[in-house]
Amino acid sequence: MIKLENLTKHFGSKKVLEAVNLTISDGQAISIIGPSGCGKSTLLKLLIKLDQPTSGKIFIDQQDVNALDEEALIGLRKKIGMIFQTSALFDSMTVFENVAFALREHTNKKEGEVNEIVKAKLEMVELEGTGDLMPAELSGGMQRRVCIARALAFDPRIILYDEPTTGLDPITAVTIENLMIKLGRQLKATSIVVTHVLQTVFRTSERIYFLADGKLIDLGSPQEAQSSNDPRVKTFITGGLNP
Repeated sequence: MIKLENLTKHFGSKKVLEAVNLTISDGQAISIIGPSGCGKSTLLKLLIKLDQPTSGKIFIDQQDVNALDEEALIGLRKKIGMIFQTSALFDSMTVFENVAFALREHTNKKEGEVNEIVKAKLEMVELEGTGDLMPAELSGGMQRRVCIARALAFDPRIILYDEPTTGLDPITAVTIENLMIKLGRQLKATSIVVTHVLQTVFRTSERIYFLADGKLIDLGSPQEAQSSNDPRVKTFITGGLNP
């Protein structure tokens, strides 16, 4: 379970998160939507301690994230798979080496075990036979799938998606969404998607939250979100056009 208690993050005078409270149950799939720059990606960084909150607490499996030492934090991060918006692959490494990187750095697994894990994860994202390719040889959608494979290396219980379909063509975006849905069913992992791509939100989430002015608004199910009477939500969903 993930629990945020009065989570606050300020950048100078800008209040990105203001006393946010949220509980996410194990296996739940949620999305956080909102305009660019509202703090969605910042929230993900706080969850894995890539940034520090101004105040408030984050608990993952009853562990206070910001109280963890380096060793305990590495252990926690092994439970969490992070899919970055830009894929963030190592350009100088092959697909295989990218997926194997954390396994080689943070485990004592033998190379044969690493090979089997990498092969299995590439199969999960339908990229069999691509291990020897370089990131520059891949399409944007394939790079995103390699990023997902890398995030699955430790069989995470939590998967964080930062704009997983932004910048992809419609057909490739659907492919990534289908993969997200499949992984949710197979792994029964908790997933948090931050994005402004509404199709991705409506197809992959059980519950949707809207982040605006530092506050997190519970919109309910995708169907409930689309019928929200909050003017900010309506404007965001309709793109400012009258429905």
